[in-house]
Amino acid sequence: MSMLQLQNVQAYYGAIQALKGITMTVNQGEIVTLIGSNGAGKSTTLKSICGQVQTKGEILFEGKNISSWQPHLIAAAGIAHVPEGRRIFPRLTVKENLEMGAFSIKDKKLIKERIEQAFAYFPRLKERYHQAGGTMSGGEQQMLAIARALMMKPEILLLDEPSMGLAPVLVDQIFEIIEELNQAGMTILLVEQNAYHALKIAHRGYVIQTGEIIMQDEASVLLSNDQVQEAYLA
Repeated sequence: MSMLQLQNVQAYYGAIQALKGITMTVNQGEIVTLIGSNGAGKSTTLKSICGQVQTKGEILFEGKNISSWQPHLIAAAGIAHVPEGRRIFPRLTVKENLEMGAFSIKDKKLIKERIEQAFAYFPRLKERYHQAGGTMSGGEQQMLAIARALMMKPEILLLDEPSMGLAPVLVDQIFEIIEELNQAGMTILLVEQNAYHALKIAHRGYVIQTGEIIMQDEASVLLSNDQVQEAYLA
């Protein structure tokens, strides 16, 4: 069942066109990855879904056209975005960052339950419960950013470059957590420059180049594609 559909989506930064007619689908329960070089339009695609840039075309979430919705309404509908660079609140503690992720929940008991659920995926965060986010390692901050996004129990998780700047051992750990989340039922759209890791865990993939989708297939097929290997896996 299709959860998210982009139909001929064009995105603009002022007069500059960043996306030139993106069409893609994310089905319920999938990990779909979007790979491409720097500046290809990967992050813009996620921002378009979240209502953060000017767009044309249709963005359908669970059958509803959300392309004209405000970002807070899109988030409330069940789309969580973990942006590139993590963007946690550096002066707030782990606990406070997680509470910010649940800002619209009034039930304190429910917030506490969600925090405990986050700690089940990220035990390291429990050890850092009262530590300021900005004093943690890059890997720990990435865990916090994902955990914060999970606080609203989203229907779909949009991840933008979750492995960026992390040591190899932490990259492996982050991708293991992404797989665990998916196995627990989370639908995920993953933007990732580490194409090999992304395609290894994804069900399907799209390749974007200068704002256009140039290739799409099962992730295993893309992983063995000569063009993909030369451009993104060499």
